[in-house]
Formats: sequence, structure tokens, C-alpha cells
Amino acid sequence: MQLIVYFLVFCHKKSLEEHYSAKINKTSKFLFHRATVMSMKIDGGLGAAFPTSLEGGFQPIIDSAKQLEAKGYSGAWTAETSHDPFFPHMIAAEHTEKIELGTSIAVAFARNPMILANIGYDLQNYSKGRFILGLGTQIKPHITKRFSMEWSKPAARMREMVAAIKAIWDSWQDGSRLDFRGDFYTHTLMSPFFNPGPSSYGNPKIFISAVGPLMSEVAGEVCDGIICHAFSTERYLKEVTLPAVQRGLDKSGRSLDSFEIVGPGFVVTGNNEESIKNSSTAIRQQIAFYASTPAYRPVLDLHGWGDAQDELNRMSKEGAWQEMGTLIDDEMLETFAVVGEPGEIASGVIERYGSDVDRMAFYSLGSNGDSSMWDQIASDLLAG
Repeated sequence: MQLIVYFLVFCHKKSLEEHYSAKINKTSKFLFHRATVMSMKIDGGLGAAFPTSLEGGFQPIIDSAKQLEAKGYSGAWTAETSHDPFFPHMIAAEHTEKIELGTSIAVAFARNPMILANIGYDLQNYSKGRFILGLGTQIKPHITKRFSMEWSKPAARMREMVAAIKAIWDSWQDGSRLDFRGDFYTHTLMSPFFNPGPSSYGNPKIFISAVGPLMSEVAGEVCDGIICHAFSTERYLKEVTLPAVQRGLDKSGRSLDSFEIVGPGFVVTGNNEESIKNSSTAIRQQIAFYASTPAYRPVLDLHGWGDAQDELNRMSKEGAWQEMGTLIDDEMLETFAVVGEPGEIASGVIERYGSDVDRMAFYSLGSNGDSSMWDQIASDLLAG
């Protein structure tokens, strides 16, 4: 059975002026670095504890949430894959007191702003102010063929969706008339019977996942954070994502001090040689899967690997999923993933991303490592 592990690393910001500084390199592309490496908080992936079937009831969710909180993790996150990402947080909220709860990610365009506003608002109240609404677009085939929903201008649509959600929340919080009229969404009716009223816990934070510069700019403009896709690299983060986020922040008149960046985080590791080999094979296949998506080609193009996308896309249409991973050579693997024995992972992450991100999502497959291995990696990160 493959083990999927992801947890998030939080960095406490210590200054406004020195939090990030922009540099211009020889190609005039912006690079960002933090003046100091911050202390870290670690989040755990609640979804990693889920069985393939939920017939066993709520106990695995309860146990996972309690264990994460007891071990000192700062948050528990779910992903929308084979199960709904929101339901587990109802259970986790009931059985925890301090740990943050969030989605990374829920598919935004499979829903509308009113539905997301209700879900986010309720989970914020149920958790007593601990919920983060993490949203992503997915890609066109999934939205139109799997969810049977409309797809168009994803960055503009996401910007408007977030604005609509916030307008709905404002109408509930302060009783103002709901009158949102956009190009994609219109919300002009909110009678008292359907208004939950103000919340003493405030509104949830909204993060969105992004790969391209347009969506990254939207994150900086209207959101509280960005979840960088796992299919990113250190270079892509510095040269494409962070400058786009800054453009969005500039539009909204905000600084990076009020914004959180969740970095990419493929990890290849394991407790023995066989485990590391299995992890390597699984991550190569996952990188290949993402690389076959035309929308993600710019990441490959930046590194001169654009031609690989054509071949991987062809193979994906033939269903050659296992074989696709063989096209990801060692250089590509080590560019996308932090690779090493468990004791080497923390230093590798800090060296690669410690000066650029606030939070780090680890994405590991096939390592079959037990929870103690990941707890030790988390401890190493906390120790700096």
C-alpha cells in the first residue's frame, strides 16, 4: 500500500521591511529571499490517515486528528481526491481544540460561491476560528467531464469567486445588502431566513493553489495565501511565482507580511534502500503525471524540458501510466524533489526553500515510512 504523506511548515515572520527583498539577476527576472530563516511550525496531512474505504466509520479521522494535535502539529489538512475534503473537518473540529484545519485543496469550480461561503463559514464556527478554506481550479477536463461544470478564464473566474465569497460573508457579518454582480457569478438575494448572522470567530482565511503567473497574481491580490503546486521547482518559485504574487499584493496595497506562501514539496525518502527506491519510483510517476498536463508545461520549459511534455501527454492518452515515470531522469527528479535519507530531508528543505516560503507541503509516495520517521523529520525542521 502506498503511503501518502504531506505536512506543512509554517515560518513566523519577524519583520516587514526585511521579510522579502527583491533582486534582479542577469536576465532581469525577480528573485526573492528572506533576510533570515524563521522558526517553523509543522502541519500534518489529515487525509494521509484515510483508508481507501470509509466503511470503518469516523474513528480513523478522530485518531489522526488527536494524534496530530497531541504531537504538537499546528494544523491538519485534507485534499479532494477520492473523498470529500470538508466532511472530515467536522469530526476533527469536534475532537481537537487548537490545531488548525484546512483544505489543500477543495475544487472551487465544482461548486459555486454561495456553497463555498456556507461550508467555509460553518466550519469556521464549528472549529471556533481554526478553519482555512484552500481552493484550487483543477484542470478543464475534470471540471467539464468529471464535474459537468463550466470552464472559462480560470484566473479571472477564481478572482471573482473569491470576491463573491467575501461579499457573501460581509452580508452575514454586518447585515449589508448582498449585491454582487460579476461576469461569472451573481448574488443579489439574501433574505433573513437564509442568513446565519455574524460570527464571533470572523471569516476563514482563503488560500488558492496556483502554478501559472496569472493565478499566482490573483492569490496575491485577493487571498490570504498561495498553495504552490507540488509540480514546481525552486527556480520556478523564485523566477515566476513569487514575482507574480508580489504584483498581486501591490494591486491590493498589501505586503508579504500579511500573506502566507506554501511551497512545493515532493520528497523522496525512506527507512531503507528498498523504501527509498519505491519512493523514487512513485514520485517519478507522479511528476510524469503532472508533466503530461499541457497547462503545466511552462514549468518544464523554464528548465529546457518542454519536449518531454509532448511525449508524456501522448503516453497518458495511451494509458501508459507506469511507463511514464521512466522518462523522469535523476536530474529532473532531484530538481522537483528533495531526495535523501530521513536525516537529510530537513536540511535539504531549508536549503532549497527556507528563505522563500512561509509554509511547506511535503508530498511523499511509496516510502512506507512509519509516522515516527515523519515525526523525526518534523522535529529536525523545528530544530532548524
